[in-house]
Amino acid sequence: MNKEPMSIEGYDLLVEEFKFLLEVEKPKVASEKLIAAAQGDRSENADYHAAKEKLRFIDKRLFYLNSMMQKSLIIDPCEFPHARVSFGSTVKIVNIDTDEEEVYTLCGVLESEPENGLISIHSPLAKAMLGKEVDDEFKIQLPHAKKHYEILEIEYKNIFSLKKNIRTKADFSFH
Repeated sequence: MNKEPMSIEGYDLLVEEFKFLLEVEKPKVASEKLIAAAQGDRSENADYHAAKEKLRFIDKRLFYLNSMMQKSLIIDPCEFPHARVSFGSTVKIVNIDTDEEEVYTLCGVLESEPENGLISIHSPLAKAMLGKEVDDEFKIQLPHAKKHYEILEIEYKNIFSLKKNIRTKADFSFH
């Protein structure tokens, strides 16, 4: 089984969503399904079919979350020196051809927000940077171009302090 690296905060959020769906959301929707079933003919009972569909979505999500929890490899990135790019590193790079600077933080797949510079450690760009040091150059082949970068800075910043889309219990609900 391949392990899935994530921060402790990412793992805690995974567990929180799993518990909420299992202990709150699933029983509530199951109750809605029973109430709808008591209304009679199920073949044309929209409430019954909607509740049944929600339960399927919840069960699929629970299966996925459980799988991710089983595969999780909790990493505390503040324990690394970050002299080389590793999980949790915030890396400033420059495109050698255009002089355009970019900043990325390497994180777990469930923590990633590419639009906010948080990229999965499994992404091609992150893989190309792993193990590199300041002043190292690397190339990456993208679908439409080959890019050439240099690493300008490597530092540690808490992944969750950079996130802009932190999920809450309201996001876990299927209503």
